[in-house]
Amino acid sequence: MRQFLSGAVAALLLAAAGLFFWQGNARDTVDLPRAPAPRLAALPAVGTQPPPLLRSAALSTPPAATAKTREEKRFGRADKDDDGRITRAELLAPRQKAFAKLDKNGDGRLAFEEWAVKTVGKFDGADNDDDGALTAAEYASTAPKPRAKTACRC
Repeated sequence: MRQFLSGAVAALLLAAAGLFFWQGNARDTVDLPRAPAPRLAALPAVGTQPPPLLRSAALSTPPAATAKTREEKRFGRADKDDDGRITRAELLAPRQKAFAKLDKNGDGRLAFEEWAVKTVGKFDGADNDDDGALTAAEYASTAPKPRAKTACRC
């Protein structure tokens, strides 16, 4: 145990010595080339109209942007008519299209069979003898098809 502990301490001391040696060789200043002097654009002759970027109106302060919180943005997405309130119809509108696809008979109510239409269709397609039950062979036909593996483009 003592050998392991002394080996670990020696490794830490060696790492610390390497770190101090590496930091001691670092330079405090880096010789970078001096930045070029800024160039001024040529001003127009006296009595002529200055370019648009030099007019005082163009140099005025930009309008302040309103900072919206995350909740304010989320509220704005749900408030479709921008009246400051979210109605039930606004909140449910994105879900109505998905519901309409499932509601096959259009009665406004979703029966279990309508919700499970894909599974019911798969069952009906696999039940070859129309006895209302699947044999092992019929059930094996419902297994998902294996995906084709794409070749590696290495």
